[in-house]
Amino acid sequence: MTVTETANPLSQFGRFLARKGRPTWNLTVAEKSLVTPRMMRVVFACDTLDRLEWKPGQDLVLELPVQGGIARRHYTIRRHDRTILTVDFVLHPGASAAGDWLRAAGTGDTIVAAGPRGHTYLREADWHLFVGDETCIPGIAAMLEALPRGDKAFAFLEIADDAERQPIASDAPVVWLPRNGAAPGPSRVLYDAVEAFAFPPGFGHAYVIGETSNVRAIRQRLIARGLGKEQTCAEGYWRPGRIGGHDHA
Repeated sequence: MTVTETANPLSQFGRFLARKGRPTWNLTVAEKSLVTPRMMRVVFACDTLDRLEWKPGQDLVLELPVQGGIARRHYTIRRHDRTILTVDFVLHPGASAAGDWLRAAGTGDTIVAAGPRGHTYLREADWHLFVGDETCIPGIAAMLEALPRGDKAFAFLEIADDAERQPIASDAPVVWLPRNGAAPGPSRVLYDAVEAFAFPPGFGHAYVIGETSNVRAIRQRLIARGLGKEQTCAEGYWRPGRIGGHDHA
């Protein structure tokens, strides 16, 4: 399916963002494949992507076609290499704007994207702590792979089950925390794992992203344990009952 608005070549939303100074991109599906049973990877092509200035951890706003219009959803960039851009999508059960588009999308289909945007990206630090659920794996993996070799980093990633583990090109230790049948959402899975984590010496920075209530609880606890507010990036990617958008945590 091709979004007819891209024939402009930019949609009305894209033109609005362009006036605001946020770049827009006409992305063409080049490849689609499963990373894990519940995560789909889409590789997009675009002749102008060599102009994209991106900090690993940032996202794009994708215009996804839905019945009667467009749904705008934030998705983290997994990888960018000149005219190729990779986005990984968690496959949720049931109907959704992203899920419906993913199931129908084929090579040559196009969508409009805007960005990059977001304040969750690598900072200067002696050590880095990454915390998130499966919705955050693409962003956390991108940040881990962007760290200079030898930089100290630690990651705690909540997943549905062990089948959702995936390779990350980093020497940093990754602790995979499977729910094993429990539903995603508010829980102590990540909280308890991070509570047991001993801060290394030096100046650290934490990147906490995922379900909003979990993110807020973990960030507040990290600050209570001694991390300064400026030493955390925290963003709620989702919460039960909300469709689209992010929460500042």
